[in-house]
Amino acid sequence: MLSKLDNLEEKYNELTDLLSKPETIADQQKYQRLAKAHANLAEIVDKYRQYKSISKQLQEVQELLKEEQDEEFQLLLETELEDLKAARSELETTLKVLLLPRDPNDEKSVIMEIRAGTGGDEAALFAQDLFRMYSRYAEEQGWKIDIMDSHYTDIGGIKELIFVVDGQGAYSKLKYESGVHRVQRVPTTESGGRIHTSAATVAVLPEAEEVEVNIDPADIRVDVYCSSGPGGQSVNTTQSAVRITHLPTGLVVTCQDEKSQHKNKAKALRVLRARLKEMLEAEKNAEYAGTRKNQVGSGDRSERIRTYNFPQGRVTDHRINLTLHKLDAILEGQLEEIIEALVAHDQAERLKQVE
Repeated sequence: MLSKLDNLEEKYNELTDLLSKPETIADQQKYQRLAKAHANLAEIVDKYRQYKSISKQLQEVQELLKEEQDEEFQLLLETELEDLKAARSELETTLKVLLLPRDPNDEKSVIMEIRAGTGGDEAALFAQDLFRMYSRYAEEQGWKIDIMDSHYTDIGGIKELIFVVDGQGAYSKLKYESGVHRVQRVPTTESGGRIHTSAATVAVLPEAEEVEVNIDPADIRVDVYCSSGPGGQSVNTTQSAVRITHLPTGLVVTCQDEKSQHKNKAKALRVLRARLKEMLEAEKNAEYAGTRKNQVGSGDRSERIRTYNFPQGRVTDHRINLTLHKLDAILEGQLEEIIEALVAHDQAERLKQVE
């Protein structure tokens, strides 16, 4: 580990020297790439320098302890020694986590899809609650939400909603939300006061750049039609809604939330690229299925990941057996505690695999 960290520090120093003389880098794109690489190394190099400093202090205190005759001063040195050992151990763990391979998608924006599952109108109302929760969380993070396609029920629930969360690092946090979300509560439509269980499915896809997924125009069929509102009624008379079919895979994407056919087509292509990227990565990762199944970020949409229990005011994440009695706060977008626990669990599992 130390030799790897030495190499990274050396690389960081080289980049620091290069960036201190921007006039020697003629290509602006190259400068940006170097600046990004420098920024990516900054945290790990900083922690490594702290680690080396503490290791040096530890060695000095151990030397002093060998020579010291005064018992009272010896006790002080022993206390300092224990503190330094604890600090170094903590930094060691941090460095191991920072050395773990990064998910190349972590810094990307995401495309999220929410669909009502079992439970009829109540499932659709719960899907609406989930969208509100993610909207509030995105707002807290300084991210922007843009709806791509939406299908609502007559009473305001969501049958299906596709939206983009634009913001740096969105995927690194939201990727853990893929799967089946279950709700237990008394529906507003229930007169007998019985608790019902309903579900909604969430999918989180990292946004794909055009250079990552090239779509040949000959491979798609584009259909246009009038957009519709709740119940299927037409909401305008112009053919602005777009349906794109990717012929080689059979993937179909629709978009109708913009009044412009051109904008709807552009949005639909964003979704199509993300789905094609997911399909390609799923095929590529199939061989790693055995190791990935232990990770909380596997993104399996059929997996029941979380239960929102209204009578008890609790939320339980089944992947890490975490229960929080703060349902209202979580539905208001306060997801950070759950997400931090999922990230920590994921890192711990990955560390086990490399140790």
